[in-house]
Amino acid sequence: MFGEWLWAVFTVTAAGAQTMRNAMQKELTATLGTVGATHVRFLFGFPFAVLFLLVVVAVTGSPPPLPNLESLAWTAVGAGAQFAATALMLTAMNTRTFVVAIAYTKTEPVLVLAFAVVFLSEVPTPMVVAAVVVATAGVLAMSWPTRLTRRDDLLRTTALGIGSGAMFALSAVCYRGGIQTSGAQHFVVAASSTLVVALALQTATVSAILLIRSRRTLREILRMWRPSMTAGFLGALASQFWFLAFAIQTAAAVRTLGLVEILFAQIVSRRLFDQRTSPLEMAGIALLVLGVILILGGG
Repeated sequence: MFGEWLWAVFTVTAAGAQTMRNAMQKELTATLGTVGATHVRFLFGFPFAVLFLLVVVAVTGSPPPLPNLESLAWTAVGAGAQFAATALMLTAMNTRTFVVAIAYTKTEPVLVLAFAVVFLSEVPTPMVVAAVVVATAGVLAMSWPTRLTRRDDLLRTTALGIGSGAMFALSAVCYRGGIQTSGAQHFVVAASSTLVVALALQTATVSAILLIRSRRTLREILRMWRPSMTAGFLGALASQFWFLAFAIQTAAAVRTLGLVEILFAQIVSRRLFDQRTSPLEMAGIALLVLGVILILGGG
């Protein structure tokens, strides 16, 4: 019985860790810039991902597989899409409130449904489709502009947020594809080894770019190693649980339940950034909760 809900436990844990990581990255953006703050989750997250894999191998006794071409291709595309998604998300956070910027990225589940059908041939059940529609409607209600919002600011936030959501959707589907084709005998090893490959690709690529184009940013990242280490750990922890969920459940179900991150973002906004929740946002939260109930019932 517990095994049937394991993916949900993994997903909620991932969403909580990701919310805290996003908050830390938002703070780092002011000093490191968008690319630098994005790179923190890769550079400082990679050692933790390797540590997680070593622990998993020791506990399960199942060795990690060597990456094959199919799994590597899936993972590489997912890694690139995730980098683009994170950069767009951090830029969006600088245009409106923290929770609204996060909300726009959560149009992602609708796109995950489409990408999963096209790339993985995963046809969702009617209950999953209903859950995605209801939860996304709640997210959009939370994102509805106020009269105090500048039109140009709104349009920019919308474009950045939805673009980020599309890239997150693509990365989720590709990571599930990478996990499924990894050849690992145990789902935990498959998830953990795929995460290590993804972070290795991201760390190597972005480090090389910064070495060529912005060594000062790299120096600033290393200088701020204490907060960067914490953000990296939270990022690796969140990714570890996302990948575990992808290993045993469809990407659409996982990312829809992952919308509970919006509720966590509300808490972060209130406590860290002194931002308040409007009545319309509360109505959106109610729809989001209903969508979560539906996905748990039909996912």
